[in-house]
Amino acid sequence: MEGRAGSQDGQIVSPRRAPSQQRSRERVERMLAAASELIAEQGSDAMRMGEVAERAGVSIGSLYQFFPDKRAIIWALAERYTTESQACISAALAGVTDAEDLRRAFSELVDTYYRLFLAEPVMRDIWSGTQADKALRELELADSRANAEFLTAVLKRLRPAADPAALETTAFLVWQMGEAAMRLAISVGREEGDRLVAAYKCMALRELLDQ
Repeated sequence: MEGRAGSQDGQIVSPRRAPSQQRSRERVERMLAAASELIAEQGSDAMRMGEVAERAGVSIGSLYQFFPDKRAIIWALAERYTTESQACISAALAGVTDAEDLRRAFSELVDTYYRLFLAEPVMRDIWSGTQADKALRELELADSRANAEFLTAVLKRLRPAADPAALETTAFLVWQMGEAAMRLAISVGREEGDRLVAAYKCMALRELLDQ
């Protein structure tokens, strides 16, 4: 699908054309790898389509065939990180059967994401860019809701008598607060960031477990 990103019948629509053949998929992978390298080096604002094509070893026409603009590249990278994160979160929470399991799994997830965003400038750049792009904010919100559903499923297993709507609200709010806490933590010095993440974990686990 080419064109502008947005919502269609409640579904978020990607602004890029998806490759159907193996050769095309390999070419798109080179384009995204090149874009990731350029973003890591200079940030997404400075990245130019011509630079992406040159580094990927493709023509500018080939690049535009799959990515009509720079925003479509950012979208594709954001989708990739979203898919990977959901798989990671689902796997981490799937085996939770009691409060101690939840405490351990949740703490490990928070620590993992904090380390990833400290280590991956591309992820930080894309995450920051979502705030200025309505369609990307919608993608991020859908991702948050999906991740919160994994957490809600755990809470329902641990507290079957609780109001399901209240558990859904708690899970969604805890997840959204976590994203805000991560943004804050990576925008300050490392020592202060570590304290902020630790404080968030304590607050979130108290809300999730002390009910």
